Amino acid sequence: MANYIGNVLCKGKRIYKGVQYLRALSQAACMKRSFGRFLVPSTSFNNRLLRRYAVGKCEEGSVVKGVVVGVYSKEGDKDPKLTSSGEKFDDRAQGKISELVRETGMKGDLGKGLVFMNVDAEFSAVAVVGLGQEGAGFNDLEVIDEGMENARVAAGVGARALQMQGVTEVFVDSMEYPEQAAEGSALAIWRYNTNRRKQDRTFIPKLELYDSPDVDAWTRGLFKAESQNLARRLCDSPANQMTPTIFAQSTVDALCPCGVGVEIRSMDWIEENRLNSFLMVAKGSCEPPVVLEVTYCGTAPEDKPIMLLGKGLTYNSGGLCLRPKDCMHMYRGCMAGAAACVATIRAAAALSLPLNVSVVLPLCENMPSGMAVKPGDVVTLMNGKTLGIVDVSKAGAVVMADPLLYAQSTFKPRLVVDIATLGYGVCCGLGGSAAGIFSNSNFVYKQFEKAGSLTGDRVWRLPLWNYFKQLVTPNKSFDISNRGRGPASSCIAAAVLHELVPCVDWAHLDIRNVGMMTKHNPLPYLLRDRMTGRPTRTIIQFLYQMACPDAK
Repeated sequence: MANYIGNVLCKGKRIYKGVQYLRALSQAACMKRSFGRFLVPSTSFNNRLLRRYAVGKCEEGSVVKGVVVGVYSKEGDKDPKLTSSGEKFDDRAQGKISELVRETGMKGDLGKGLVFMNVDAEFSAVAVVGLGQEGAGFNDLEVIDEGMENARVAAGVGARALQMQGVTEVFVDSMEYPEQAAEGSALAIWRYNTNRRKQDRTFIPKLELYDSPDVDAWTRGLFKAESQNLARRLCDSPANQMTPTIFAQSTVDALCPCGVGVEIRSMDWIEENRLNSFLMVAKGSCEPPVVLEVTYCGTAPEDKPIMLLGKGLTYNSGGLCLRPKDCMHMYRGCMAGAAACVATIRAAAALSLPLNVSVVLPLCENMPSGMAVKPGDVVTLMNGKTLGIVDVSKAGAVVMADPLLYAQSTFKPRLVVDIATLGYGVCCGLGGSAAGIFSNSNFVYKQFEKAGSLTGDRVWRLPLWNYFKQLVTPNKSFDISNRGRGPASSCIAAAVLHELVPCVDWAHLDIRNVGMMTKHNPLPYLLRDRMTGRPTRTIIQFLYQMACPDAK
């Protein structure tokens, strides 16, 4: 899945057949320079043509259609096989697609493909992308449904290739998994463009399902992908454009039209309800803190809700324990947990999930100032325990401590899930492969494991042993330390939160490695060095499983 190759088959006003042009390129030996992931001729003449086409050589407002079709890899002596929808398109094109697949030597390897031009009168561009092995299913060793993930990868690679060629309407083959094809393509073409000049923004084409009656599954996939894109937008916004107040307004704009209740709690309310640990961090910034209470009611009001708590540090400088300057810009993404919660509720409302969900989002900044919390300060929590703030840069657990206690006492949930970017340990241990999950319930973990295997956005269980609890307690002058002792940062942060969850079923998702920027081997339908919005779709799938436990 590392190399995604394609070719732009156009030259001047004349359009060559794919095979002829590939042969011409091979003879000229001019495949030297790459444009994104799709190889194009290196000559300035052809680059000018590509650039002019990509920004649209047709009149503004005109429609340029393209289609993405999948092809399965070779098995033994058999040629690569088009999907059922791909075969129909091949019949429509009088066998040109299968002929080009044979003559260009395509093998159907996952994520590798070609873009052919002028094959069909209606669709000016056709992206043929490899799907890997036909009939792929659940892989026990990888803990993932490979058939679903392959559809996401192929649809995403093909849709992005057509986007780069100026296509305004992309029709996507269902690849036997319409929901997953919708997710991959919608995630792949999305861009955070807000701070670029209009003429420099990447155009986001319209997506349509090609030749499949399962429109409902396609629509569900679009809902889930658009929710994750909402989380990506919230996380990728600069900190000066996504303060706690702006985040609260963005949440209202996103959720209130869906019939979701949003309560914005200001400083006076925070002080009255004694969320002191949260205030200890918030008072260091000039930006006023906000606590959001979001309520989604999908069933009887008296039913106990599932509680989501999202860490909402809209910027985390480290406070008086400043972070290294080279990566400080990344810490605008420390509200990825809160963003994922908002996106999840957006999808739950769109999908009309039959369950109740309550969300508490503590939003503030962690900044150095004369009012900032100092290393060594101690705060008394709502449950009477004292929390020593040994390291101010590890403010996540401090910000979440009193809100976590408040949420349990106020909403009386049947289950608590908190999502936060906390310890660096998950980055070292898991990279971008999976979010770390800690839970005091085997059932809850199994549900998250299943959800991650279906969404392709996996979770991996890390230990919540008494060993780590002993590293944060006891201490000589306070009950709990926010830093603990030793290098197991993620496990220690989870142990701090575990001290505040006495009896209810609970799961903690540490998403520092997947919710912020991905630098190494990003998922093919996401972007390198951009916020990911992960694991929004996994949380949505988890809620669906909790709402419909008998559904397959």
